[in-house]
Amino acid sequence: MIVSLLAFITVFTLIVVVHELGHFIAARKAGIKVYEFSIGFPFSPRVITLFRHKETEFTVRLLPLGGFVSFSQEGGEEDTALFEASNRKRALVLSAGSLFNIIFAFIVFIPVFVIAKHLNLIDAITLSANTAWEILSGTIMFVLNIFTGHGTMEGLSGPVGIAAMAGQAASKGILNIFYFIGVLSMSLGIMNLLPLPALDGGHLVMLLIESVRKKPISPKAYQVATVIGLTLFFVLTVAMTYNDVAKLIV
Repeated sequence: MIVSLLAFITVFTLIVVVHELGHFIAARKAGIKVYEFSIGFPFSPRVITLFRHKETEFTVRLLPLGGFVSFSQEGGEEDTALFEASNRKRALVLSAGSLFNIIFAFIVFIPVFVIAKHLNLIDAITLSANTAWEILSGTIMFVLNIFTGHGTMEGLSGPVGIAAMAGQAASKGILNIFYFIGVLSMSLGIMNLLPLPALDGGHLVMLLIESVRKKPISPKAYQVATVIGLTLFFVLTVAMTYNDVAKLIV
């Protein structure tokens, strides 16, 4: 159990850092200031500030799961710098996290296939690209089937289920854990693009609405949508955790 928990925290933190790094680098390239890059759950207390680079504080929060980048100064208005940017720059920043997750997974798969399957580099790159595409298309079809009523949520796993899988991968060796990291990174990247409030995909949809209306949505509306999205996400996580525990008991 301890191995599974440690493996889960390590793997999930790595994948989240990659995701937030995508947002961070894209924002910097777009000239948008990032005031905090944090590892940990957004609403948990700050434990330590690791270092500061330009205007960005790199911090660790109390709860070890998750991470975020903040575009607002502490005590200031929410994400002011991001809202003031052009729609093109905002779209780039919002999509960069998922893009980084997908690219990261592709890169991770290559050495796994070289070592495990004894492939040359070109064949490993080809297999990595095919694997990434299969996960991408498979995840999209899975989500579409759920929303159209042609599938069930049995295949979804919450924190407990992911921790169990991380523990199993860790027990089977370093190559298995790296392959699991790649798969989970792909999944996180894809799921974050779903058009749901609080996810990057939801913000992209709201940005599309702004472009069509040619009128910005107020920050307050964004905040309300985010709160609703986080609430729905919390309920979904509880439901998936219940299913995970039920599976383990059975």
